[in-house]
Amino acid sequence: MRAFIFPGQGSQSVGMGKALADASSVAREVFAEVDEALGQHLYRLMSEGQADDLLLTENAQPAIMANAIATLRVLEKEGGIRLADKADYVAGHSLGEYTALCAAGALDLATTARLLKLRGRAMQAAVPVGEGAMAALLGADLEKAQTIAGAAVDAILAEGGPELVCTVANDNDPSQVVISGHRLAIEKAIALAKDLGAKRAVLLPVSAPFHCPLMQPAADAMEAALLEADLRAPLVPVFANVDAVAVADPGAIRHLLVQQVTGMVRWRESVLAIQAAGVERFVEFGGKVLAPMVKRTAPDVDAVSVVTMDDIEALVKKM
Repeated sequence: MRAFIFPGQGSQSVGMGKALADASSVAREVFAEVDEALGQHLYRLMSEGQADDLLLTENAQPAIMANAIATLRVLEKEGGIRLADKADYVAGHSLGEYTALCAAGALDLATTARLLKLRGRAMQAAVPVGEGAMAALLGADLEKAQTIAGAAVDAILAEGGPELVCTVANDNDPSQVVISGHRLAIEKAIALAKDLGAKRAVLLPVSAPFHCPLMQPAADAMEAALLEADLRAPLVPVFANVDAVAVADPGAIRHLLVQQVTGMVRWRESVLAIQAAGVERFVEFGGKVLAPMVKRTAPDVDAVSVVTMDDIEALVKKM
């Protein structure tokens, strides 16, 4: 059995999609459709823009989605490999869950692009710039990360400071967990991390504290937008970030996508649940971020990243 998986924010880079677009009219059509849906030259920004502009959440989210869908569409239309025939499940990391739903036919491409543009803007607007932060705790599992986050909050209170948010945002794999919240609390967690068992703590270059309670205004905005969106049952079930359970009902998917904005991305648990469902092969589209996480979580499975035309051709031969 096989799962198709799709990366989240952090996998963007200037030049993304260019080689694929140069080689395939199918990829160019995807980028043109996204540009039209958003009313902006997103592909130009992706292929030759400034890194700081691409890093903006409202640009990064639809760009990462477009790149992954372009890769998949080239596989489907030029390689003759249909997702419905070759994938048993789909999943995505954070915004990648929207990509997974688009890939599986639950959302059309234009709707997905507009939802992610809105999601990016709403997440950015939820917390004033500079007030929030995120950090990666390396060499720490979920339990250690929760201890570090709690200790940071307690330490600030003990010093007479306010009660701040510091919580686990992404449980990525057994050795990498991301925390999110108020900047002061995240900085305190970084200072405490080594003493509490993490090998290293790194402040992440992000523009907002994603997947924590501070994102509630963005969750409210997404709830309203998703109610209006035409969301259908996916061709194959999607494993949701929030509970690491396969879902196919459109109403349930809407609810989980709203929860996802403030909730933890349970990626490690999702990988283990997908493996438990019988999946032995994971194929990541449009990035090289998730496949290594999968291998660190489930060493016995096969996990590959598909980014280039050569990658696509190699995958076609394996299928």
